[in-house]
Amino acid sequence: MIYSGRCFCGDVTFRVTGPVKFACFCHCESCRRASGGVYVPWATFAKDSLIVTSGNIHEHHSSPQVTRSFCSKCGTSLTYEHENRVGQIDISLSSFADPSEFSPSAHIWVSDKLPWVTIDDGLPQYAEWVTSD
Repeated sequence: MIYSGRCFCGDVTFRVTGPVKFACFCHCESCRRASGGVYVPWATFAKDSLIVTSGNIHEHHSSPQVTRSFCSKCGTSLTYEHENRVGQIDISLSSFADPSEFSPSAHIWVSDKLPWVTIDDGLPQYAEWVTSD
């Protein structure tokens, strides 16, 4: 599968080839602050399958072992990488041309979930992160 996407302003465009290794909703405080949302849906791919086809992404080392990227013009949150998951990259589902092509299979970092968020979709919930190997 080949998927395409872009940032909000359209300056950054990308494509990535499947398969999707894992898709989830992340409730951690770091993702909330980076995105401005109450949780973030992500899809994990092989890092070398992501190609930025236009524009410039900016990388930010948001916490120990974590690098996030975003559009340098509009600020759209695009990717997440953790040093412990070598060769993998998470891409925000909202940045894909058709986010409905992905179905998250779990909620992670539920220990950080905001108390007024109710999870009632029947998906597994993990207190912290879960490996996508």
